[in-house]
Amino acid sequence: MRVFLDTNVLVAALATRGLCADVMRVVLAEHQLITGEVVLSELRKTLRRRIKLPAATVDDILALLREQEVVPKPRKPSDLPIRDPDDRWILASAMAGRADVLVTGDRDLLEIAHKTPLPVLDPRAFWDLLSRR
Repeated sequence: MRVFLDTNVLVAALATRGLCADVMRVVLAEHQLITGEVVLSELRKTLRRRIKLPAATVDDILALLREQEVVPKPRKPSDLPIRDPDDRWILASAMAGRADVLVTGDRDLLEIAHKTPLPVLDPRAFWDLLSRR
């Protein structure tokens, strides 16, 4: 399965133990992790500014993620109306990467999931989906 992990899931996976870390581990081991330049840019800022990781550590994390499939920034954001305009770029990146699912904790994306051309699931729903397979 081609799985696009949103920035907030990656941050949670890298900063804490728990469900998001488990999701990331399973995706890396058993599925195709997809991320995008838009996500990597957000991730760099978040890990440096909010989590306060050293630059070298952030560089190592980004290098690991770049070993997976990275979608270039799309030419335009998704046309779907989403409250946060940045989320339109995330959705467009997941679609451009031909993801089978977008995993996010972002309420704005989850609220419009019924309108998206691909499943948008929170980490718990994605974990439950994997458990049923």
